Amino acid sequence: MQSRSPRILIYSHDTFGLGHLRRSRVIAQALVAHRPDVSILIVAGSPMVGSFSFPPQVDFIRVPGVVKLGADSYAPSNPGLSIEDLTEIRSAIIKKTAEIFDPDIFLVDKEPLGMRGEVAESLDFLKTTGCRLVLGLRDIMDEPSRLADEWNRKGAFDAVEQLYDDVWVYGLPQVCDPLDGIGISQGVRDRAVFTGYLPRADEPSGALPDQIRIGERPFVLVTTGGGGDGARLVDWVLRAYESDEKIGVRAKIVLGPFMETGFAADFQTRAAKLPSVDLITFAASIEPLFERAEGVVAMGGYNTFCEILSFDKPAVIVPRRHPRLEQFIRASRAEELGLARMLLDDEVENAAIMAGAIRALPGQSRPQAAAIPKLLGGVETIRRLVDAIVAEGRPEGVHSRPRRGAQPPLQVAGAGRS
Repeated sequence: MQSRSPRILIYSHDTFGLGHLRRSRVIAQALVAHRPDVSILIVAGSPMVGSFSFPPQVDFIRVPGVVKLGADSYAPSNPGLSIEDLTEIRSAIIKKTAEIFDPDIFLVDKEPLGMRGEVAESLDFLKTTGCRLVLGLRDIMDEPSRLADEWNRKGAFDAVEQLYDDVWVYGLPQVCDPLDGIGISQGVRDRAVFTGYLPRADEPSGALPDQIRIGERPFVLVTTGGGGDGARLVDWVLRAYESDEKIGVRAKIVLGPFMETGFAADFQTRAAKLPSVDLITFAASIEPLFERAEGVVAMGGYNTFCEILSFDKPAVIVPRRHPRLEQFIRASRAEELGLARMLLDDEVENAAIMAGAIRALPGQSRPQAAAIPKLLGGVETIRRLVDAIVAEGRPEGVHSRPRRGAQPPLQVAGAGRS
């Protein structure tokens, strides 16, 4: 029997951009709307977490942040700390939070052991409490051989095989299967559920956001997500408008909070000279812009892809290909399935190509025309899975918050600093 309200702890490491945090927020909001009795705590590394609104049943703890230098290389945001000290601090905060909050479900986003192994001790501890350990994966992680090498190096395979009770894949196998070709066991596959993509909705409010003016003519939304790697896309779009005054549709460009300040300043200056371009630094609620847009030009991140699908917008995706192939794989499959058009930045010097793509957007096919069943079933599936876990309760004989040292932790080979 459940003796208290269910508790869910979500780990969102957020070493780069906003993707992990925004995905975790969508899941948390959907769950508390479905079951008002649930209490959710998000552990996040993003400096932007305080810029987002959360329902009363959802709160967050922000751990000290890092700057991503490469695919798996990090540096502390605070230059007075070493990366080793920072990781130890973050790990201790996460572990103490797990001990006190005593969750029924621990949902870890993307990284099986967290950044540099920082959730390994928390996983070991929560395994002794009967907490349900769930790994949440986006639809595409990387090219399979590269992901297999990364998981081997980090000890992630052992964590997935030995520690996690469930794997939730936020996508559909007909788009992509992130577990395919990486050498995962059949046992893990049996524990995996493809939820479908996570739908987004225009959050109701009394007035339009500042970025939308009543009665303004249609616009194309250009978004780079967090913006840390979006300068090439924004430059390409601006050159399209600079070179072609007859594109015929306005553009609203959202730079993102992590756009490098030098690029952002240059883009502001250029956009101010273009009567058909509005430049927006950051929109915490970007859904109203998606809702009202004629089409979308974007990079190929997971959250942006979910928004394109949810609002059924014709889209041109310009994926990055470094340091991972994730966005390229997603955009390629989307084009094959008729969900979006892909442009590669190999042709970034040709402004006419982008101008033509923007001009054609309003007449381009919309994602729903592809008629893929349960494409946006993610929220519904996750609610059902959580209901089943809560109804099942903790294993018989396992009590929450055991005394420390009462049971030896399960050791994961290879866990630790990568």
